[in-house]
Amino acid sequence: MTIEEMLAGESKNVEFKVERPKDSIKYIKSVVAFANGSGGYILFGVDDLGRVVGIPKEKIFSEIDAITTAISDSCEPVIVPDVYLQTIDEKTIIVVEINAGRQRPYYIKAKGIVDGTYIRVSGTSRLAGRELTAEMYYEDEGRSYDSVARKDLMVNNKEIQDLCIRLKQVALANCRSEVQKESIKNITKNVLISWGLLAEAPNGKFHPTNGYVALLGVFGSSFHIQCGMFKGNTRSVFVDKREYSGPLWEQIENAFQFVLRNIHLGARLEGLFRQDIYELPPDGIRELIINAVVNSSFLQNSNVQVAIFDNRLEITSPGGLMPGVSIDRMKEGFSKIRNRALAHAFVYMNLIESWGSGIPKLMQSMYEYGLQEPEFIDMDIAFRVNLFRKIDEKVGGSKNNISVNQASQGTDQASQGTDQASQGTDQASQGTDQASQGTDQANQDIDQPNFSSSKNLVEYGKEEKAIVDLVLQDPRITQQEMALNLGWTPAKVKYYIAKLRQRKLITRNGSSQKGEWKILKN
Repeated sequence: MTIEEMLAGESKNVEFKVERPKDSIKYIKSVVAFANGSGGYILFGVDDLGRVVGIPKEKIFSEIDAITTAISDSCEPVIVPDVYLQTIDEKTIIVVEINAGRQRPYYIKAKGIVDGTYIRVSGTSRLAGRELTAEMYYEDEGRSYDSVARKDLMVNNKEIQDLCIRLKQVALANCRSEVQKESIKNITKNVLISWGLLAEAPNGKFHPTNGYVALLGVFGSSFHIQCGMFKGNTRSVFVDKREYSGPLWEQIENAFQFVLRNIHLGARLEGLFRQDIYELPPDGIRELIINAVVNSSFLQNSNVQVAIFDNRLEITSPGGLMPGVSIDRMKEGFSKIRNRALAHAFVYMNLIESWGSGIPKLMQSMYEYGLQEPEFIDMDIAFRVNLFRKIDEKVGGSKNNISVNQASQGTDQASQGTDQASQGTDQASQGTDQASQGTDQANQDIDQPNFSSSKNLVEYGKEEKAIVDLVLQDPRITQQEMALNLGWTPAKVKYYIAKLRQRKLITRNGSSQKGEWKILKN
C-alpha cells in the first residue's frame, strides 16, 4: 500500500494517531486486530482527517522505541512490527506495519484471550468475542469447526443409514444426465466419518459433529437462511420476508426459489422456440447461496441473509474471508472452504461442481447478461456479494422486466436480436418493436450530459470511480450510504467526494438528505 493510499482515510487496514497515546492499549488493540485479520498500518503523526501534522524530530527515535517495546511486551503470541519513517511536505511520520499473523488468535496479555482478542471492522478495532476467537483457533489449527464432535450427543445406526439414503436421493435429483446418475455410489458410515460428519466414540458408538447437526437441521440447530424483499434500495420497508430451516439442501432450494419468484422473468426466442430468461443468471444465484452456506461461520449468532432490492440482489454470509483469501484472488478462482465437512457432502449431492470455479463463472454470466460486475465486500465478520439489476431511471423499476417481456411478444426483430432485448433499453419500455436494437445510449443515466466528444472524457482513480458508480446507480444516495456500500469510513468518503468536487467532476443539488448528485464529466 502506498503512502497516498494510506492517507486516503482510516479503513479496516489503516488507522491514524496524531501522537502516541500515553495509554498504549489504545493502539495495541489495533495491532492485535490487524494481526488477527489481513494486516494493516498505524500512522503516528496524522490526525483523524488524514492531515499530516508530523512527529517532532527530537522525539522520533524515542517514540519508535516506545512503540516497538509496547507491542513486544503487550501481545501474545509475540507480534514483530515493521516500523519505518515517511516524510511528507517536510513533516515526518512513523509508520507501523503489522503483517497478518499465522498463530491466531492474537490478544492483549493483560486482558487475557477472552477479553483481549480484537478484530478489525471497517475503520475500528472491536472485541472479537468468544465465538470468533474460537473460530480463529480452529482455522489456525488446520481444523474446521463443522468437523468438531458433539460429545454431548449420540446418533444410532438407523439415523446414520437414513442420512446416507437421503444424501443419495438428493445427489440423484441433482444429476443432469443418466451417465451422471450411474456414477453416484452408495455412501456408508465410514464415508461420513472420513468427511467429518461423524466421530466414533471410545465405546464404539457415534457422535454427530457440528456439520452433521447443521446439515440436517437437528438437535436444536439454529442455522437458518433469512430472505427478504424490500421496497427501494434500503432495508426500511419489507415487501416480503421468509425464514427457512431444516436440512441445508432444502434451505438452499427454498432461498433460491424465493429469489426467482421475486426477480423479473421474461423470454426470448430461439428459432421457433420460446426460452424463459431471468434478469439475473439463475446458476450464479444458486452458486452464491451455496457458497454462503458452505463458508458460513456457525460460531456466530447470525445467519445467511438473501435480500432483494430494486437495484440489487444482496447475499450475506456470517464470517469474513478465510486467511490467505483476497477478493482479487477469489475472482481468479482461488478457493478456501470454511466448512470442509459440509463441502464434502455438498460435492456428493452435486450442489458444488468444482472448487473455485463459481465466482469466475458468475462474473462471466453477469457480463453476458450485460450487467455490472458483481460487488464483493469483505466486512471481516461477514462477506457480502451484490448482483446489480438494471434500473429504469424514470420509474425506478427493473428495465429487464419490461424489455424481456417485450421480447416474448414474438416480433420478427426480437427473434433476430434477443440478447439485447434482455439487457433492457428505454425503447423497450416505450412499447416499440425495437427491443433487439437497444442502443448503449439508452442505458445512460437520463440526467447525464451528452458525452459524444472525446474531449469531455476524464480519468478517474479507483476510489473516485467507486463513488461515481454508486452515484450512477442511485443519484440520491447519501455519503453515509456510500460508506456502508463500500465498507469505508465516512471520513474516507468525504475525502474523495471533496477531490471529485475540487476537480469539478461531481456536484450535488439540494440538501444532503433530499438532494441529488450529478456527474459533470464522463
